[in-house]
Amino acid sequence: MSTTNHSVAEDRASTPPSAPKLHGTGDLANASLDELRREWRRLYRSEPPRVSRDLLLRGIAYRLQELEHGGLGKTTRRKLKTLAKMFRTTGRVAPDPGLALKPGARLVREWHGRTHTVMVTEDGFEYAGVSYSSLTKIAKKITGAHWSGPRFFGLVRAGTSSEAGTGNA
Repeated sequence: MSTTNHSVAEDRASTPPSAPKLHGTGDLANASLDELRREWRRLYRSEPPRVSRDLLLRGIAYRLQELEHGGLGKTTRRKLKTLAKMFRTTGRVAPDPGLALKPGARLVREWHGRTHTVMVTEDGFEYAGVSYSSLTKIAKKITGAHWSGPRFFGLVRAGTSSEAGTGNA
């Protein structure tokens, strides 16, 4: 069996849509590296990354699962985008200090005798009929001053000392 170098376009052109596809862990586990690369190109429509055979296999298995059962939810994708942006700008990723709020949850806060209600949505938050990307923007709208949105709405993790800087001396 000889190996020849060819482009993705040539590979796609020579592989008809009805060509046998790898599926199932048995087929994947026994596939050659060239077969795995072809399957990657078919599933992702891009060149496979230069990674170990094991990682290539896992990426293909994930994509097959994603196609069969659906991908990540909007909330998870949003968190991943935030983490990726943090990594690009700072070179590191800090643990997520926020709580996982599910869409449909309501946050209620009384401020200067008025009750304010915020609804958690798939894309962020809704307050007074307006969509916001963060609780901090809503807290500023309510108070007119910069506040930590999660702190303003009482979303402090258990075990976090919110009294550290407020000692009663």
